[in-house]
Amino acid sequence: MAYYLDLFSPNTYEAFLNSSKDITGFRLKQKNAAMRIKIGDILICYLTKVSRWVAALEVTSEMFEDSTPRFTSADDPFVIRFKVKPLILLKANLGIPIRENEVWNNLSFTSHLSKEGSQWTGPLRSSLKKLDQKDGDFLLRLLTTQLKDPIEYPLDEDLYQKYFQRTITIHQTVVPVSVPDDSNHQADEVVEEKEVRESIKIQALLSKIGEKMGFKIWLPRNDRNLVLQEWQPEGDILLNSLPLNYDIVTIKTIEQIDVLWLKRRSIVRAFEIEHTTSIYSGILRMADLLALQPNMDIKLHIVAPEERKDKVFSEIQRPVFSLLEKGALSQYCTYLSYDSIRELSQEKHLGNLSHTVLEDYEEYVD
Repeated sequence: MAYYLDLFSPNTYEAFLNSSKDITGFRLKQKNAAMRIKIGDILICYLTKVSRWVAALEVTSEMFEDSTPRFTSADDPFVIRFKVKPLILLKANLGIPIRENEVWNNLSFTSHLSKEGSQWTGPLRSSLKKLDQKDGDFLLRLLTTQLKDPIEYPLDEDLYQKYFQRTITIHQTVVPVSVPDDSNHQADEVVEEKEVRESIKIQALLSKIGEKMGFKIWLPRNDRNLVLQEWQPEGDILLNSLPLNYDIVTIKTIEQIDVLWLKRRSIVRAFEIEHTTSIYSGILRMADLLALQPNMDIKLHIVAPEERKDKVFSEIQRPVFSLLEKGALSQYCTYLSYDSIRELSQEKHLGNLSHTVLEDYEEYVD
């Protein structure tokens, strides 16, 4: 028996609790990881946003693929599925916070780290990561004890409710959206020089990673001098013009994107680095690109500090970004943390890795 991670958002967990509770699902890109799961393995469930351990599910079937919506009439992206038997299911207010000393000091990936940083979130980035056997045994015992003798860990209900998705119907399709709270919009626009410098370093790291993977790199002309203080490309890696055959409006839009990885005459991945707390300008450019070229097949990423992840997800789900001809922006644009980019840059064999390794680091809106 092995243990694997199963991530739930408040939205998906409450939907699971209100369902038959016998099926859990994952994104199509996780199919290869799902193939490792065997009948009898245990999925330890972690509730994001509020950082709590909430459930343990025993796998009772082989992996299967099914796109039938389970909870609503909206498209269900979690099409890689398993039948499961709930061993432990705790309501959110009974979930065990990861920052509780008993938990933090006994998990292999948190015990040596500060609770104040974000480095500990790396192992909790995506579902179906295999847990250390001792960590799995410990969490299962902890959840079992909590089920038998529960201790309540109160939630801020107003804050918790903000994590739930609203939906709108577009062309007979139900689309999840978010309406961000912009009450502090003006304060959000303040940008510290330190933050700008940090974003330049991340821009340089993304350029280095792309170079090592064999891509040509594009940077906006206004950023080049600063980025080239951190990154010294070889030969003609940094492009002086884009080898693309689009109209002038599309080209001008693409030229402003923070980092592009290109292979021959095609853009493979596009990155916008958000260093302001408003988290908006880069997302607008991504949306503009999809609106101008709905048939363009590019992997899009918003890169921002871990503490701004929720803000990124909230902005990506604005109703206006759900009206694109290609579909909701949240289906095509993922989040990458600064820490994940730093972690990836330390891989010893980047030159031998495919760009699909980013799938191990990216996070989707649930």
